[in-house]
Amino acid sequence: MTDRYVYQGNRKLRCGYTTGTCAAAAAEAAAHILLTGKIISEICITVPRGDTLILPVSTVSVKDGEVCCAVRKDAGDDADVTNGMEIRTAVRKIPDGFLIEGGDGVGVVTKKGLDRAVGEAAVNSVPRKMIEESLRKESEKAGYGGGLAAVVSIPGGKEAAEKTFNPNLGIVGGLSVLGTTGIVEPMSERALVETIHAEISTHAGAGEKDLIVVPGNYGADFLRDTLKINPETAVKCSNFIGETIDMGYEFRLGSMLFVGHIGKLCKLAAGIMNTHSRYADGRMEILASCALLAGADRETALGILDCVTTDAAIDVLRNTDALEGAMRVLADRIGRHLKSRACEGLRTGAIVFSKECGILCCTEGAQELLKIHRRDER
Repeated sequence: MTDRYVYQGNRKLRCGYTTGTCAAAAAEAAAHILLTGKIISEICITVPRGDTLILPVSTVSVKDGEVCCAVRKDAGDDADVTNGMEIRTAVRKIPDGFLIEGGDGVGVVTKKGLDRAVGEAAVNSVPRKMIEESLRKESEKAGYGGGLAAVVSIPGGKEAAEKTFNPNLGIVGGLSVLGTTGIVEPMSERALVETIHAEISTHAGAGEKDLIVVPGNYGADFLRDTLKINPETAVKCSNFIGETIDMGYEFRLGSMLFVGHIGKLCKLAAGIMNTHSRYADGRMEILASCALLAGADRETALGILDCVTTDAAIDVLRNTDALEGAMRVLADRIGRHLKSRACEGLRTGAIVFSKECGILCCTEGAQELLKIHRRDER
């Protein structure tokens, strides 16, 4: 349990911790018992965001030179299918190095484009780093010079995964071990929309008429690193692009320029104004149709439809001569839907990028809107 809270209006909501935090904490506890012989009932772990947590160890098993510990997932006040499940990590000695594997209830990656390679356990990069750091920490404390292997398992994970998007993403047989900060912050959709509204109100109150909007951290990083614009000047809209445009009209803004990763903004080409996957996806269908309209062949379209991520789909297009044309079609459709939602008086535009390729396309007028913000940066 954490003592960190977030506030939504007059509601105080408790934060939880991720499956990655649980796996790393269980690994640290198991390594401690394995290397010292001392049974413990709780473990202290520092997560990537800097928080230090003291987590109870719910289960300890010592057998045949292997120690398995479990930490029970606590999602706080966030709705999460994994809440209350045991995340187990079994640790054993090996000659050298640190080996991290997935066991029962942890999914296996079957398609390209995800955090892990095809055939690997769905234990993402940050949790893997956390687990390795936990193993190294306990090895150094105990003066142990050999290696350690950790196997993460989630009892009931296979059944729980059927309630998630894992099967759609190409992760089969179980859940993913996730988390980038180590902490789960609960946030209702209504509260998010109210936060966006308050932020836009502040900008409008300061006399700003032209806003730059990003869905999240990818867009903010792209503003800073590529477009050389201070990301603190941007409004974060999360998945609520349609409602953000409505707010722009409400506050009588002059323009809104959206800058976002293709994984989010490509959905706008189909008029999808809430880009959360629970409402709609269609990313591959959209990109495949844009490719076909740009003259791509059937095999290219099928290749796109078989992709899990938009980055992988862009790789398919890069191997043909249809990428530029497909992106023109995409930009045209995004521009039309933004203009339709904005109504008269509010100019809109979008800059769509990928991490690998940079800017992929811009809607009509987007570069003119970008000049406004670059001028403001001087």
